[in-house]
Amino acid sequence: MTIVIVVTLVLLSGIFSGLTLGLMGLNGPELKRKAALGNKRAARVYEVRKDGNLLLVTLLLGNVAVNTALSIFLGSLTAGIIAGVLATGLIVIFGEIVPQAVFARHGLLFGSRLVWLVNIFIFLLFPIARPIASVLDRALGNELQTMYSHKELLKIIQEHRYSKHSDLDEEEEQIIQGALTFSSLRAKDVMTRRDKVYMLEANTHLTDEKLHDIRDHGWSRMPVYEGSESNIVGILFAKNLIGRDVEECTARDLMETNVIAVQDRESLDDIFEQFIDSRQHLFIVKNDRGACVGVVSFEDVIEEIISEEIHDENDELPSA
Repeated sequence: MTIVIVVTLVLLSGIFSGLTLGLMGLNGPELKRKAALGNKRAARVYEVRKDGNLLLVTLLLGNVAVNTALSIFLGSLTAGIIAGVLATGLIVIFGEIVPQAVFARHGLLFGSRLVWLVNIFIFLLFPIARPIASVLDRALGNELQTMYSHKELLKIIQEHRYSKHSDLDEEEEQIIQGALTFSSLRAKDVMTRRDKVYMLEANTHLTDEKLHDIRDHGWSRMPVYEGSESNIVGILFAKNLIGRDVEECTARDLMETNVIAVQDRESLDDIFEQFIDSRQHLFIVKNDRGACVGVVSFEDVIEEIISEEIHDENDELPSA
């Protein structure tokens, strides 16, 4: 009977110690998020973890009570020094070190299986634990939700990439990283420079030779300038040339004048919103002096988000 009592007290000491570290080490909002996604273990643990101070006080009271009872019981069986050494050894090894090492790694697993026991002790110790927990609630406030910076989120995604336990595939991780980093880029970082943009002068006659040239370049939208290439006055859509007799027309006759310009220092997330709102696919990029320095397309922004270049039938693909 003596051995049973000692083993029971040591076991309870280990459970209280392990649950204190394991359950309090779990993030409440994270548990709530997992529970909402259907994680049954997280749902069971969250029911006791959401009132963190009450749980903490209950576990600590239970741990202190069990350890005290163990010391007193052993003291009644052996001499004071022997009882002290024996109680200390049992508590440190089997009541602290071993359970905390186990629960620190598997807090959610063991916590979900022992929720019933935690609820029993919350009920039994409630008259003492609740007032103390209320004082802590008022003094310390609610638990702070963990918020991550861009860099921290990127680091987490990178850790997922190299973890065998992650259920994200490489393409998903690549897109997430691109979505987190593209807002730090500016229009000048992704634009096509003016000297590489196929442009048409406003008074250019759309002869057969010019139409063949347009087709060979393969652009669907071409900026139209007047006087200087830095002065963009419209956009010529290749679709407007299909099925029409354009021999007597100039670029000015068929261009659309709804030209949207963005600053070269403007962030990509702002430009992305403008693309969505305007339903346009090509913006002119201007510098501080108002001169055109390049163009940025909706495709350019999407490529930064998915972290991969989009190729169409007119692009020259890199050789393998």
